Amino acid sequence: MASQSESRDVLKLTLASASVVWYVILWTIGLIGCISARKRYRLRPRSPLSSAPASSVPGVTIIRPLKGLDTNLYENLESTFKQDYPNFELWFCVDDEDDQALPVVRDLMAKYPNANAHIAIRNGLTVGVNPKVNNLMAAYRQAANDILWVLDSNVMVDPGTLARAVDLLSPPPTASNASKPRIGVVHHVPFAYVSKPSLGSYVEQAFLNTNHAKMYIAINTVAIDSCVVGKSCLYRKSDLERVDGSLRPIPNAENGGQQPGERGLEAFGRFLAEDNMIAGALWHELGLRHDLSCDVAHNAVGHMTLMDYIARRIRWIRVRKRMVFAATMAEPFTESVVAGCLASIGLKYLLGIPPWLFLPLHILVWLLVDLDVYASLAGYPVPSGDRLQFIATWAIRELLALPIWFVAIVGNEVTWRGTRYEVMENGEVRKAGHDGRGVLGWLRRHGRKSTDYYEPLEVRE
Repeated sequence: MASQSESRDVLKLTLASASVVWYVILWTIGLIGCISARKRYRLRPRSPLSSAPASSVPGVTIIRPLKGLDTNLYENLESTFKQDYPNFELWFCVDDEDDQALPVVRDLMAKYPNANAHIAIRNGLTVGVNPKVNNLMAAYRQAANDILWVLDSNVMVDPGTLARAVDLLSPPPTASNASKPRIGVVHHVPFAYVSKPSLGSYVEQAFLNTNHAKMYIAINTVAIDSCVVGKSCLYRKSDLERVDGSLRPIPNAENGGQQPGERGLEAFGRFLAEDNMIAGALWHELGLRHDLSCDVAHNAVGHMTLMDYIARRIRWIRVRKRMVFAATMAEPFTESVVAGCLASIGLKYLLGIPPWLFLPLHILVWLLVDLDVYASLAGYPVPSGDRLQFIATWAIRELLALPIWFVAIVGNEVTWRGTRYEVMENGEVRKAGHDGRGVLGWLRRHGRKSTDYYEPLEVRE
Protein backbone atom coordinates (compact mmCIF):
# COMPACT_ATOMS: atom_id res chain seq x y z
CA MET A 1 0.00 0.00 0.00
CA ALA A 2 2.83 2.34 0.92
CA SER A 3 4.57 1.45 -2.32
CA GLN A 4 1.51 2.44 -4.38
CA SER A 5 1.27 5.73 -2.50
CA GLU A 6 4.94 6.44 -3.11
CA SER A 7 4.55 5.64 -6.78
CA ARG A 8 1.63 8.07 -7.05
CA ASP A 9 3.67 10.74 -5.31
CA VAL A 10 6.58 10.20 -7.68
CA LEU A 11 4.22 10.39 -10.67
CA LYS A 12 2.63 13.61 -9.37
CA LEU A 13 6.05 15.12 -8.75
CA THR A 14 7.22 14.13 -12.22
CA LEU A 15 4.15 15.55 -13.96
CA ALA A 16 4.23 18.74 -11.90
CA SER A 17 7.93 19.24 -12.63
CA ALA A 18 7.42 18.50 -16.34
CA SER A 19 4.62 21.06 -16.60
CA VAL A 20 6.78 23.78 -15.03
CA VAL A 21 9.82 22.89 -17.15
CA TRP A 22 7.67 22.99 -20.29
CA TYR A 23 6.28 26.35 -19.20
CA VAL A 24 9.79 27.75 -18.86
CA ILE A 25 10.74 26.37 -22.29
CA LEU A 26 7.62 27.87 -23.85
CA TRP A 27 8.32 31.26 -22.32
CA THR A 28 11.89 31.07 -23.59
CA ILE A 29 10.60 30.50 -27.12
CA GLY A 30 8.07 33.31 -26.76
CA LEU A 31 10.69 35.75 -25.50
CA ILE A 32 13.01 34.80 -28.35
CA GLY A 33 10.20 35.75 -30.73
CA CYS A 34 9.49 39.00 -28.88
CA ILE A 35 13.13 40.11 -28.63
CA SER A 36 13.87 39.08 -32.23
CA ALA A 37 10.85 41.07 -33.41
CA ARG A 38 12.20 44.15 -31.62
CA LYS A 39 15.64 43.77 -33.18
CA ARG A 40 14.45 42.89 -36.68
CA TYR A 41 11.41 45.08 -37.33
CA ARG A 42 11.91 48.32 -35.43
CA LEU A 43 14.57 49.54 -37.88
CA ARG A 44 14.24 49.16 -41.66
CA PRO A 45 17.25 50.79 -43.35
CA ARG A 46 17.19 51.77 -47.01
CA SER A 47 19.03 49.27 -49.20
CA PRO A 48 21.90 50.54 -51.38
CA LEU A 49 20.37 48.47 -54.21
CA SER A 50 17.49 50.95 -54.41
CA SER A 51 19.70 53.60 -56.04
CA ALA A 52 22.09 51.30 -57.91
CA PRO A 53 22.15 51.12 -61.74
CA ALA A 54 19.80 48.50 -63.16
CA SER A 55 22.68 46.66 -64.81
CA SER A 56 24.46 46.17 -61.47
CA VAL A 57 21.62 44.45 -59.54
CA PRO A 58 20.06 41.01 -60.01
CA GLY A 59 16.88 40.97 -62.06
CA VAL A 60 13.72 39.85 -60.26
CA THR A 61 10.48 38.43 -61.65
CA ILE A 62 7.49 39.32 -59.45
CA ILE A 63 4.59 36.89 -59.84
CA ARG A 64 1.14 37.59 -58.40
CA PRO A 65 -1.57 34.89 -58.69
CA LEU A 66 -5.03 36.44 -58.92
CA LYS A 67 -8.59 35.18 -58.70
CA GLY A 68 -11.45 37.63 -58.58
CA LEU A 69 -11.70 40.95 -56.80
CA ASP A 70 -9.73 40.41 -53.63
CA THR A 71 -9.88 42.80 -50.70
CA ASN A 72 -7.91 46.01 -51.41
CA LEU A 73 -6.77 44.48 -54.68
CA TYR A 74 -5.89 47.77 -56.37
CA GLU A 75 -3.65 48.95 -53.52
CA ASN A 76 -2.09 45.51 -53.08
CA LEU A 77 -1.10 45.22 -56.73
CA GLU A 78 -0.02 48.84 -57.01
CA SER A 79 2.49 48.31 -54.18
CA THR A 80 4.52 46.05 -56.47
CA PHE A 81 4.60 48.64 -59.26
CA LYS A 82 6.03 51.11 -56.74
CA GLN A 83 9.01 49.02 -55.61
CA ASP A 84 12.15 51.07 -55.10
CA TYR A 85 14.30 48.67 -57.13
CA PRO A 86 15.76 49.26 -60.59
CA ASN A 87 15.46 45.87 -62.28
CA PHE A 88 12.24 43.83 -62.09
CA GLU A 89 9.40 42.55 -64.24
CA LEU A 90 5.80 41.92 -63.17
CA TRP A 91 3.53 38.99 -64.04
CA PHE A 92 -0.15 38.90 -63.09
CA CYS A 93 -1.67 35.41 -63.36
CA VAL A 94 -5.35 34.64 -63.93
CA ASP A 95 -7.26 31.50 -64.93
CA ASP A 96 -9.07 33.05 -67.92
CA GLU A 97 -9.91 36.26 -69.77
CA ASP A 98 -13.13 36.70 -67.77
CA ASP A 99 -11.41 37.06 -64.39
CA GLN A 100 -12.66 40.18 -62.59
CA ALA A 101 -9.10 41.07 -61.53
CA LEU A 102 -8.03 41.83 -65.12
CA PRO A 103 -9.60 45.34 -65.36
CA VAL A 104 -7.73 46.29 -62.18
CA VAL A 105 -4.45 44.99 -63.60
CA ARG A 106 -4.96 46.77 -66.93
CA ASP A 107 -5.83 49.99 -65.13
CA LEU A 108 -2.55 49.80 -63.21
CA MET A 109 -0.56 48.94 -66.33
CA ALA A 110 -1.98 52.08 -67.97
CA LYS A 111 -1.11 54.14 -64.88
CA TYR A 112 2.49 52.84 -64.90
CA PRO A 113 3.29 52.54 -68.63
CA ASN A 114 7.05 52.28 -68.04
CA ALA A 115 6.69 49.21 -65.84
CA ASN A 116 7.74 45.90 -67.37
CA ALA A 117 4.37 44.29 -66.63
CA HIS A 118 2.66 41.31 -68.26
CA ILE A 119 -0.51 39.23 -67.93
CA ALA A 120 -0.36 35.43 -67.93
CA ILE A 121 -3.59 33.56 -68.62
CA ARG A 122 -3.73 29.94 -67.55
CA ASN A 123 -6.22 28.76 -70.20
CA GLY A 124 -6.64 25.30 -68.67
CA LEU A 125 -2.96 24.58 -67.97
CA THR A 126 -2.99 21.99 -65.18
CA VAL A 127 -0.01 20.37 -63.46
CA GLY A 128 -1.71 19.22 -60.24
CA VAL A 129 -4.65 19.66 -57.88
CA ASN A 130 -3.38 22.92 -56.37
CA PRO A 131 -5.17 25.80 -58.17
CA LYS A 132 -2.55 28.37 -57.13
CA VAL A 133 0.29 26.35 -58.66
CA ASN A 134 -1.73 25.85 -61.85
CA ASN A 135 -2.33 29.60 -61.95
CA LEU A 136 1.37 30.39 -61.52
CA MET A 137 2.73 28.03 -64.17
CA ALA A 138 2.36 30.21 -67.28
CA ALA A 139 4.26 33.11 -65.69
CA TYR A 140 6.79 30.75 -64.10
CA ARG A 141 7.69 29.30 -67.49
CA GLN A 142 8.07 32.76 -69.07
CA ALA A 143 10.00 34.40 -66.24
CA ALA A 144 12.98 36.35 -67.57
CA ASN A 145 14.91 36.30 -64.29
CA ASP A 146 16.21 33.61 -61.98
CA ILE A 147 15.04 35.32 -58.78
CA LEU A 148 11.30 34.92 -58.30
CA TRP A 149 9.16 36.88 -55.86
CA VAL A 150 5.74 35.26 -55.40
CA LEU A 151 3.14 37.33 -53.53
CA ASP A 152 -0.46 36.47 -52.74
CA SER A 153 -3.11 38.83 -54.08
CA ASN A 154 -4.15 40.01 -50.59
CA VAL A 155 -0.63 41.25 -49.72
CA MET A 156 0.60 44.85 -49.87
CA VAL A 157 4.30 45.64 -49.44
CA ASP A 158 6.33 48.75 -48.68
CA PRO A 159 8.43 50.29 -51.50
CA GLY A 160 11.78 49.13 -50.08
CA THR A 161 10.72 45.53 -49.51
CA LEU A 162 12.18 44.02 -52.69
CA ALA A 163 15.58 45.70 -52.39
CA ARG A 164 16.03 44.61 -48.78
CA ALA A 165 14.96 41.06 -49.65
CA VAL A 166 17.49 40.83 -52.51
CA ASP A 167 20.14 42.06 -50.05
CA LEU A 168 19.48 38.91 -48.03
CA LEU A 169 19.10 36.49 -50.93
CA SER A 170 22.23 37.67 -52.77
CA PRO A 171 24.60 39.16 -50.17
CA PRO A 172 28.13 40.20 -51.13
CA PRO A 173 30.68 37.45 -50.31
CA THR A 174 32.39 37.94 -46.95
CA ALA A 175 34.51 35.84 -44.63
CA SER A 176 31.59 35.51 -42.21
CA ASN A 177 29.20 33.90 -44.69
CA ALA A 178 31.72 31.96 -46.76
CA SER A 179 31.40 28.84 -44.60
CA LYS A 180 27.60 28.99 -44.21
CA PRO A 181 25.01 27.47 -46.55
CA ARG A 182 23.64 30.20 -48.77
CA ILE A 183 20.16 31.63 -48.41
CA GLY A 184 17.58 29.79 -50.51
CA VAL A 185 14.39 31.58 -49.40
CA VAL A 186 13.69 35.09 -48.12
CA HIS A 187 10.21 35.43 -46.66
CA HIS A 188 8.09 37.98 -44.84
CA VAL A 189 5.99 37.56 -41.72
CA PRO A 190 2.29 38.37 -42.38
CA PHE A 191 0.92 41.44 -40.62
CA ALA A 192 -2.85 41.63 -40.86
CA TYR A 193 -4.98 44.73 -41.13
CA VAL A 194 -8.78 44.72 -41.27
CA SER A 195 -10.31 46.43 -44.30
CA LYS A 196 -13.87 45.15 -43.76
CA PRO A 197 -14.73 45.20 -40.03
CA SER A 198 -16.28 42.00 -38.68
CA LEU A 199 -15.73 39.73 -35.68
CA GLY A 200 -13.89 37.01 -37.57
CA SER A 201 -11.64 39.59 -39.26
CA TYR A 202 -10.62 41.08 -35.94
CA VAL A 203 -9.96 37.65 -34.44
CA GLU A 204 -7.80 36.76 -37.46
CA GLN A 205 -5.93 40.05 -37.06
CA ALA A 206 -5.30 39.40 -33.37
CA PHE A 207 -4.01 35.90 -34.12
CA LEU A 208 -1.67 36.79 -37.00
CA ASN A 209 -0.22 39.88 -35.34
CA THR A 210 0.53 38.32 -31.93
CA ASN A 211 0.82 34.60 -31.23
CA HIS A 212 1.36 33.51 -34.84
CA ALA A 213 3.99 36.19 -35.49
CA LYS A 214 5.75 35.55 -32.16
CA MET A 215 6.11 31.80 -32.75
CA TYR A 216 6.91 32.24 -36.46
CA ILE A 217 9.73 34.66 -35.73
CA ALA A 218 11.05 32.52 -32.85
CA ILE A 219 11.15 29.33 -34.92
CA ASN A 220 12.94 31.12 -37.74
CA THR A 221 15.39 32.71 -35.30
CA VAL A 222 16.31 29.34 -33.79
CA ALA A 223 16.25 27.90 -37.36
CA ILE A 224 16.23 24.21 -36.52
CA ASP A 225 13.91 23.43 -39.43
CA SER A 226 12.01 25.03 -42.27
CA CYS A 227 9.01 27.16 -41.29
CA VAL A 228 7.64 29.40 -44.04
CA VAL A 229 4.23 30.97 -44.72
CA GLY A 230 4.26 31.74 -48.41
CA LYS A 231 2.31 34.98 -48.64
CA SER A 232 5.52 36.66 -49.79
CA CYS A 233 8.61 34.61 -50.73
CA LEU A 234 11.75 35.11 -52.82
CA TYR A 235 13.73 32.16 -54.16
CA ARG A 236 15.68 31.17 -57.25
CA LYS A 237 14.08 29.33 -60.14
CA SER A 238 17.36 27.49 -60.72
CA ASP A 239 17.13 26.06 -57.18
CA LEU A 240 13.48 25.11 -57.55
CA GLU A 241 14.27 23.28 -60.80
CA ARG A 242 16.46 20.85 -58.84
CA VAL A 243 13.96 19.72 -56.15
CA ASP A 244 10.73 17.71 -56.18
CA GLY A 245 9.18 18.02 -52.70
CA SER A 246 10.27 14.56 -51.55
CA LEU A 247 12.46 16.20 -48.84
CA ARG A 248 15.17 13.61 -49.55
CA PRO A 249 18.65 15.20 -49.42
CA ILE A 250 20.43 15.33 -52.78
CA PRO A 251 23.84 13.67 -52.25
CA ASN A 252 25.81 16.02 -54.53
CA ALA A 253 23.66 19.12 -54.02
CA GLU A 254 26.67 21.44 -53.63
CA ASN A 255 27.92 20.42 -57.07
CA GLY A 256 24.67 20.97 -58.93
CA GLY A 257 22.96 17.65 -58.18
CA GLN A 258 19.22 17.35 -58.67
CA GLN A 259 16.37 14.98 -57.99
CA PRO A 260 15.38 12.49 -60.70
CA GLY A 261 12.00 12.78 -62.40
CA GLU A 262 9.63 15.74 -62.23
CA ARG A 263 11.11 18.86 -60.62
CA GLY A 264 10.39 22.55 -60.43
CA LEU A 265 7.14 24.31 -59.58
CA GLU A 266 4.99 21.71 -61.35
CA ALA A 267 6.23 19.05 -58.92
CA PHE A 268 4.52 20.95 -56.09
CA GLY A 269 1.08 20.97 -57.70
CA ARG A 270 0.21 17.86 -55.70
CA PHE A 271 0.45 19.75 -52.38
CA LEU A 272 -2.10 22.18 -50.97
CA ALA A 273 0.53 24.06 -48.91
CA GLU A 274 2.96 24.39 -51.80
CA ASP A 275 4.70 27.39 -50.21
CA ASN A 276 5.72 25.42 -47.13
CA MET A 277 6.75 22.44 -49.22
CA ILE A 278 8.90 24.54 -51.57
CA ALA A 279 10.72 26.06 -48.63
CA GLY A 280 11.09 22.64 -47.00
CA ALA A 281 12.47 21.15 -50.23
CA LEU A 282 15.09 23.87 -50.60
CA TRP A 283 16.05 23.36 -46.95
CA HIS A 284 16.17 19.56 -46.84
CA GLU A 285 17.02 18.61 -50.43
CA LEU A 286 19.58 21.33 -51.19
CA GLY A 287 20.66 22.23 -47.65
CA LEU A 288 19.87 25.93 -48.12
CA ARG A 289 19.00 28.33 -45.32
CA HIS A 290 16.02 30.67 -44.98
CA ASP A 291 15.98 34.26 -43.77
CA LEU A 292 13.27 36.65 -42.65
CA SER A 293 13.42 40.17 -44.03
CA CYS A 294 12.92 43.19 -41.78
CA ASP A 295 9.76 43.96 -43.80
CA VAL A 296 6.28 42.53 -43.27
CA ALA A 297 3.68 41.29 -45.73
CA HIS A 298 0.71 43.57 -45.06
CA ASN A 299 -2.17 41.09 -45.22
CA ALA A 300 -5.54 42.66 -46.03
CA VAL A 301 -8.34 40.80 -44.23
CA GLY A 302 -11.76 41.36 -45.73
CA HIS A 303 -15.15 40.56 -44.21
CA MET A 304 -14.81 37.31 -42.27
CA THR A 305 -17.43 35.86 -39.93
CA LEU A 306 -16.37 33.98 -36.83
CA MET A 307 -17.45 30.77 -38.58
CA ASP A 308 -15.17 31.68 -41.49
CA TYR A 309 -12.27 32.15 -39.11
CA ILE A 310 -12.91 28.80 -37.41
CA ALA A 311 -13.19 26.96 -40.75
CA ARG A 312 -9.97 28.57 -41.95
CA ARG A 313 -8.05 27.50 -38.85
CA ILE A 314 -9.44 23.95 -39.08
CA ARG A 315 -8.34 23.75 -42.70
CA TRP A 316 -4.72 24.65 -42.07
CA ILE A 317 -4.39 22.56 -38.92
CA ARG A 318 -5.52 19.55 -40.95
CA VAL A 319 -2.97 20.33 -43.65
CA ARG A 320 -0.17 20.78 -41.09
CA LYS A 321 -1.15 17.57 -39.34
CA ARG A 322 -0.22 15.61 -42.46
CA MET A 323 2.99 17.56 -42.99
CA VAL A 324 4.40 18.10 -39.46
CA PHE A 325 2.49 15.63 -37.30
CA ALA A 326 4.53 15.92 -34.08
CA ALA A 327 4.46 19.73 -34.08
CA THR A 328 0.70 19.77 -34.75
CA MET A 329 0.02 17.33 -31.91
CA ALA A 330 2.07 19.50 -29.54
CA GLU A 331 0.33 22.70 -30.63
CA PRO A 332 -2.28 22.87 -27.81
CA PHE A 333 0.51 22.83 -25.23
CA THR A 334 1.99 25.98 -26.76
CA GLU A 335 -1.21 27.98 -26.27
CA SER A 336 -1.70 30.32 -23.31
CA VAL A 337 -4.76 28.57 -21.83
CA VAL A 338 -3.44 24.99 -21.77
CA ALA A 339 0.12 25.96 -20.87
CA GLY A 340 -1.09 28.28 -18.11
CA CYS A 341 -3.47 25.71 -16.60
CA LEU A 342 -0.81 22.98 -16.58
CA ALA A 343 1.78 25.31 -15.06
CA SER A 344 -0.69 26.47 -12.39
CA ILE A 345 -1.33 22.87 -11.34
CA GLY A 346 2.39 22.16 -11.23
CA LEU A 347 3.22 25.28 -9.24
CA LYS A 348 0.40 24.59 -6.78
CA TYR A 349 1.81 21.10 -6.14
CA LEU A 350 5.48 22.13 -6.00
CA LEU A 351 5.39 25.57 -4.39
CA GLY A 352 1.86 26.01 -3.08
CA ILE A 353 1.14 28.98 -5.39
CA PRO A 354 -2.65 29.20 -5.77
CA PRO A 355 -4.02 29.11 -9.33
CA TRP A 356 -6.25 32.16 -8.68
CA LEU A 357 -3.07 34.18 -8.15
CA PHE A 358 -0.93 32.64 -10.88
CA LEU A 359 -3.38 32.46 -13.81
CA PRO A 360 -4.36 36.18 -13.99
CA LEU A 361 -0.69 37.13 -13.81
CA HIS A 362 0.16 34.57 -16.50
CA ILE A 363 -2.53 35.88 -18.88
CA LEU A 364 -1.55 39.50 -18.26
CA VAL A 365 2.15 38.98 -18.98
CA TRP A 366 1.36 36.79 -22.01
CA LEU A 367 -0.88 39.56 -23.37
CA LEU A 368 1.77 42.23 -22.77
CA VAL A 369 4.37 40.22 -24.69
CA ASP A 370 1.92 39.73 -27.56
CA LEU A 371 1.17 43.46 -27.63
CA ASP A 372 4.90 44.15 -27.75
CA VAL A 373 5.25 41.87 -30.78
CA TYR A 374 2.39 43.77 -32.45
CA ALA A 375 4.16 47.08 -31.77
CA SER A 376 7.41 45.78 -33.27
CA LEU A 377 5.74 44.65 -36.51
CA ALA A 378 3.48 47.69 -36.89
CA GLY A 379 6.04 50.27 -35.80
CA TYR A 380 3.57 51.59 -33.22
CA PRO A 381 1.45 50.15 -30.34
CA VAL A 382 -2.17 49.15 -30.78
CA PRO A 383 -4.02 52.50 -31.00
CA SER A 384 -5.62 53.45 -27.70
CA GLY A 385 -9.07 53.69 -29.28
CA ASP A 386 -8.81 50.10 -30.55
CA ARG A 387 -7.10 48.54 -27.54
CA LEU A 388 -10.14 47.14 -25.72
CA GLN A 389 -11.53 45.68 -28.95
CA PHE A 390 -8.14 44.16 -29.80
CA ILE A 391 -7.77 42.60 -26.34
CA ALA A 392 -11.31 41.19 -26.51
CA THR A 393 -10.70 39.53 -29.88
CA TRP A 394 -7.30 38.34 -28.67
CA ALA A 395 -9.07 36.65 -25.75
CA ILE A 396 -11.62 35.04 -28.10
CA ARG A 397 -8.75 33.65 -30.19
CA GLU A 398 -7.00 32.22 -27.13
CA LEU A 399 -10.20 30.57 -25.84
CA LEU A 400 -11.08 29.10 -29.26
CA ALA A 401 -7.63 27.61 -29.93
CA LEU A 402 -8.16 24.30 -28.11
CA PRO A 403 -11.74 23.56 -29.36
CA ILE A 404 -10.67 24.34 -32.93
CA TRP A 405 -7.68 22.01 -32.62
CA PHE A 406 -9.87 19.14 -31.34
CA VAL A 407 -12.25 19.50 -34.30
CA ALA A 408 -9.39 19.77 -36.80
CA ILE A 409 -7.39 16.83 -35.54
CA VAL A 410 -10.12 14.22 -36.14
CA GLY A 411 -10.64 14.90 -39.86
CA ASN A 412 -8.65 14.99 -43.09
CA GLU A 413 -10.90 16.94 -45.46
CA VAL A 414 -10.47 20.65 -46.17
CA THR A 415 -12.16 23.21 -48.43
CA TRP A 416 -10.09 25.74 -50.32
CA ARG A 417 -11.31 28.16 -53.01
CA GLY A 418 -14.61 26.33 -53.23
CA THR A 419 -13.11 22.86 -53.77
CA ARG A 420 -12.94 20.08 -51.19
CA TYR A 421 -9.75 18.06 -50.80
CA GLU A 422 -8.61 15.08 -48.78
CA VAL A 423 -5.16 15.58 -47.27
CA MET A 424 -3.01 12.46 -47.66
CA GLU A 425 -0.36 11.02 -45.36
CA ASN A 426 2.58 12.70 -47.10
CA GLY A 427 0.99 16.15 -47.32
CA GLU A 428 -0.32 15.66 -50.85
CA VAL A 429 -4.02 16.22 -51.58
CA ARG A 430 -6.70 14.77 -53.81
CA LYS A 431 -10.18 16.02 -54.50
CA ALA A 432 -12.72 14.65 -52.03
CA GLY A 433 -15.47 12.51 -53.47
CA HIS A 434 -18.51 13.13 -51.27
CA ASP A 435 -20.45 15.96 -49.67
CA GLY A 436 -19.09 17.59 -46.51
CA ARG A 437 -20.29 16.15 -43.25
CA GLY A 438 -19.64 16.72 -39.58
CA VAL A 439 -18.58 19.94 -37.90
CA LEU A 440 -16.65 21.38 -40.83
CA GLY A 441 -19.57 20.81 -43.17
CA TRP A 442 -21.85 22.55 -40.68
CA LEU A 443 -19.43 25.49 -40.53
CA ARG A 444 -19.44 25.78 -44.31
CA ARG A 445 -23.22 25.75 -44.44
CA HIS A 446 -23.54 28.42 -41.73
CA GLY A 447 -20.64 30.62 -42.82
CA ARG A 448 -19.93 32.31 -46.11
CA LYS A 449 -19.90 30.19 -49.23
CA SER A 450 -16.25 31.09 -49.84
CA THR A 451 -13.49 31.33 -47.27
CA ASP A 452 -11.22 33.47 -49.41
CA TYR A 453 -13.00 36.74 -48.57
CA TYR A 454 -13.18 38.43 -51.96
CA GLU A 455 -14.88 41.79 -51.95
CA PRO A 456 -16.12 43.76 -54.98
CA LEU A 457 -14.06 46.89 -55.67
CA GLU A 458 -14.68 49.87 -57.88
CA VAL A 459 -12.07 49.92 -60.62
CA ARG A 460 -10.33 53.30 -60.62
CA GLU A 461 -10.54 55.43 -63.74
